[in-house]
Amino acid sequence: MIDHAAALEVALVLVPVPPEQVIEGSPLTGSQVLGTLGDRSYGVWEMSPGTMSDVETDEVFIVLAGEGTVQLVDDGVVIPLSSGSVVALSNGMRTIWTVSQTFRKVWFA
Repeated sequence: MIDHAAALEVALVLVPVPPEQVIEGSPLTGSQVLGTLGDRSYGVWEMSPGTMSDVETDEVFIVLAGEGTVQLVDDGVVIPLSSGSVVALSNGMRTIWTVSQTFRKVWFA
């Protein structure tokens, strides 16, 4: 467990998004679990420019860097994402992530 980290400096291995999730471009993602708190985990996630679909778990995240949007598919809401944004997502939500500038977040799930 890491109890202290410079989240913008955590090294991540970025891999291609699975083809069935890619909507546009050639996005890459990477994640690193930093630790746990009770029965929850926290870590860092990054996505390069592109658009992908996903199905969420219960999560709260804070955007550290980058720009994009996350669209909540079932209700059409589009949430703008930039440094300092705080967002909560619920288990089972279908989302579309569109990243225009490499995006990094700290998540708690």
